[in-house]
Amino acid sequence: MAWLHICTYPDTVLMKKAEEVRDINQTLDKLIQDMADTMYSAPGIGLAAPQVGVSSRLVVIDRSLGKRRAPLVMINPRIISMDGESLEEEGCLSLPDAYGQVKRAKMVEVEFIDPKGKQMRIIGEDLLARVFQHEIDHLNGILFIDRMGRLRRDFLKMRYLKRIKKQKKS
Repeated sequence: MAWLHICTYPDTVLMKKAEEVRDINQTLDKLIQDMADTMYSAPGIGLAAPQVGVSSRLVVIDRSLGKRRAPLVMINPRIISMDGESLEEEGCLSLPDAYGQVKRAKMVEVEFIDPKGKQMRIIGEDLLARVFQHEIDHLNGILFIDRMGRLRRDFLKMRYLKRIKKQKKS
């Protein structure tokens, strides 16, 4: 059981589009297990590879939403349809203690490859749809705060960076 370092804003890996996963192998299997261990220990309900410093299109999601069952692993996920709209509060392991209202689709359908190499589709609604969108955003270099209005986003970034600076001085 290995826990990986979670990159936090303003780490540049969080702002870059991640690369497609080309090979499913033992190295990827180990990364998947380490990411799941990290997500559950954080604790979180989703984690994208860029959040642990790896520029790969890979996410692990606690589909049980907090009950810690086997995570859903999505390799090269992409949203193929979305419907509805919902405004809810979000947070992120890469922006600890920062929260804000984000507008997302209420339902999404995602296409991805599973760890056995099989092409899959899944539909998520409500919170699960939100988690899918949030984690796939990470693969595209987008943070949840980037989905907010400019004033709110800038306020949260400034407050977050001030807190980090203050913690480093202590």
